[in-house]
Amino acid sequence: MRRRREAPPEIITKVNVTPIIDVALVLVIILLVTAPIISAVDMNIKLPEAHTKTAEDQQNVSITLGQDGTLSLDSKKVQRAQLQQALRARLGGGAADHALVLVCADSGVPYARVEELLEEARRAGAKRLGVATKQKAARP
Repeated sequence: MRRRREAPPEIITKVNVTPIIDVALVLVIILLVTAPIISAVDMNIKLPEAHTKTAEDQQNVSITLGQDGTLSLDSKKVQRAQLQQALRARLGGGAADHALVLVCADSGVPYARVEELLEEARRAGAKRLGVATKQKAARP
């Protein structure tokens, strides 16, 4: 008896794109659902609190800006026009290289006003600048 020869297996010459299309559509749906959440501009945000070390240096200089615009250098109130001159006097005598000028501004003060104070301190000769933040409460 003669055996019948079996036909060779059929060679796959086309790529099955159905699974690729399924995955692509799922990714598009995920993108459409999450895009409005990511691009929301009108979100109420609260800036994070920072872990900072306490300032122990005796040569620190603090510039405090209240929400009403009052300005003080260390504990003395100064006018905006006299701030740079008073800061130069406080940083005089070579202390500018080691002194940390710390800007303490109310959280309601716009960032632009804080940036102006930092720039004015830089013009007065301050080398080290910082912005004060509220200490984050330690977790038990």
